[in-house]
Amino acid sequence: MIMTNRNTQSVNSHGRPDIRDYHGPGRRGDSRAGHPVSDAHRWSGLVAGAVLLVLTVLGARAQSTQPTEDGKLAAFFQDYLEQQFREQPLQATQLGDHRFDGQLDDISSSARAGWRALTRHTLAALPRQVNYQQLSRDGQIDFEILQNHLQTDAWEADHLHPFENDPRTYGDYLSDSIYLLLTQSTLPKETNLANCIARMAQLPRIVAAAEQTLTHPSRPLLETAILQNRGAIDFYRQEIFQFAGDTPQLDQLKAAAASTAALLEDYQKFLEGPLRARATGDWRIGRARFDKKFALETGAGLTAEENLADAQAEFTRVRRDMYDIARQLWPQYFPKQPLPPDDSEGERQTVLQVINAVDQEHGEATNLVADAAATVEKIKSFIRERNYLTLPEPDHCQVIEMPEFRRGNSLAYMDSAPPLDLHGNSFYAVSPPPADWTPAQIRSFLEEYNRHMLQVLTIHEAYPGHYVQLTIANGNPSLIRRVLQSGAYVEGWAVYGEITMLNEGYGGGDLRLRLMQLKFYLRAVANSILDYQMHCTAMSDDEAMKFLQQEAYQSEGEAKLKLIRAKQSSVQLSTYFVGRMAHYRLHQQVERELGGRFDLSRYHAAVLATGAVPPKYLPELVHRQLGLTP
Repeated sequence: MIMTNRNTQSVNSHGRPDIRDYHGPGRRGDSRAGHPVSDAHRWSGLVAGAVLLVLTVLGARAQSTQPTEDGKLAAFFQDYLEQQFREQPLQATQLGDHRFDGQLDDISSSARAGWRALTRHTLAALPRQVNYQQLSRDGQIDFEILQNHLQTDAWEADHLHPFENDPRTYGDYLSDSIYLLLTQSTLPKETNLANCIARMAQLPRIVAAAEQTLTHPSRPLLETAILQNRGAIDFYRQEIFQFAGDTPQLDQLKAAAASTAALLEDYQKFLEGPLRARATGDWRIGRARFDKKFALETGAGLTAEENLADAQAEFTRVRRDMYDIARQLWPQYFPKQPLPPDDSEGERQTVLQVINAVDQEHGEATNLVADAAATVEKIKSFIRERNYLTLPEPDHCQVIEMPEFRRGNSLAYMDSAPPLDLHGNSFYAVSPPPADWTPAQIRSFLEEYNRHMLQVLTIHEAYPGHYVQLTIANGNPSLIRRVLQSGAYVEGWAVYGEITMLNEGYGGGDLRLRLMQLKFYLRAVANSILDYQMHCTAMSDDEAMKFLQQEAYQSEGEAKLKLIRAKQSSVQLSTYFVGRMAHYRLHQQVERELGGRFDLSRYHAAVLATGAVPPKYLPELVHRQLGLTP
């Protein structure tokens, strides 16, 4: 799961990411209200220079080494970004351009109509200003990525209406707009704090817009927004001062934070009162919209129904592999008990009992973040020794406790460095059990994320998963590919790594680790099935819980979280399996073609060098990187 600060196709337009089917990076906004203070103005000039340097270098490279038409495309996209950033300064912040950090978007209905107009105007202008036939093949792919991004934005604005239907939409403005300045901006601290204070002064109009615009949200979306707003209140009461540290601006910050906390307390009353009373919206988007969204966001070259058939077949295969491993582990955990019968129910009981035994090998709730951090060096050492791939140096990934206002649906996420800030940090955020959980819930949570599963999680989120891939993607020469990344590629790469790392020997053949990896992968496969069935059929909550617990071997707590997430997003849960199958099938194809000449590290370098492109482009680009004919 990613919470990347860029506008990916499935992860936020994304909505990087993920986790909550995040909407932040995909927001449309306006920068006309609020202004940075004078110190921020001075530094914004320096940042503007740095950002323009990045864009200029990329443009110069395009002009000097690519056909002229490719340079036109690069300039067209740069102009489009510049317009977007002026209209939606929060997106500029999320992407690493800090010129507008003291401003916040105008999210009024008239401003949002302007965002839609800009999208449609840009979509119409693209083929008029850039001749597709005269582009290099890489340029044509970038053209298609940009075109699809604009089509997706236009379609989602017309059919999903997040500002009217999804109260989580406003959370990005109310919390992330401040949090990102304190954690990811590389400007001087005093500048970031000045911009935080300037932005907090603009939050009343965000709350006012929310109260005026939200109509009849679905209950699952509202309940998560309520929990996250509570976390945001705590952030302004306490956590913001931990991030700020010692500063001469403390008095100003305290005053601004106190006003914001009071504002959000009043907003909480609105969420829990009038809005909850009218939270009657349907969270299902239906088959027609799901099919369209699936095609737009996955870019995999297959339909939602074809993907469902693939997932159902893979689900059966993975369950069979889990039984084979559980049968081998049975004597280790139950030496005096006979193996259950090998009929379907006996196989299920064998797997469940062995999983339950392995689950007991877990740490304490208070050590969960430290335990996750402890897996990092072991995994990185294996990657180097096996020559799995070349790790980014220096390493800018920090393991942190997940901020409370970002908790809700997942144990962990990767908050990657933004693509336009070359010196930004990345955060592997791990969530401890919620403070209001019972001892039984906490125990179930720790069992789900036992010591073996934590290793799989780190492989997925950090090494060689999201952190490595997203860091390398930030250096791609194509600005379009750096900013408009495919969620299916990104999530698929992370799931592919879980499997491939163990196939290459990580864990030394430990069957407990392999069983947890298969369980984690079965979750990705089940995600795709659940995603489709919840939105395209009348699957009930009871049916979903039975599927997740009895067939996908998930604990009750994990299954409940997944059910909530399935109601809060559409298609994003499918990207894990869609992308994994694309990466896996391409690996198998290239290894067969090269035979004994196949080199894993060289293959991975070729895959990562393409950038996070929609999966349908991967075979062509990777074959070219390796000097092969597809």
